[in-house]
Amino acid sequence: MTGDEKKFTTVSIPAILFKKIEERIKGTGFSSVSGYVTYVMREVITEEETAAEPFSKEDEERVKERLRALGYM
Repeated sequence: MTGDEKKFTTVSIPAILFKKIEERIKGTGFSSVSGYVTYVMREVITEEETAAEPFSKEDEERVKERLRALGYM
């Protein structure tokens, strides 16, 4: 872990959302709303980063070859 990963900050969310999250995490492995929100945000960011990765030229050529073989190009 880097130094920044060990530091924390405060983020405000509406109280009603906080209560809903408290209810949602009951009986789960999450011990706090903060832990749950951190987990969810990491998942969202990871998903976005993965989706944003473009095809490599090699991947693109394989797709084109496959489309040609199927008669689409």
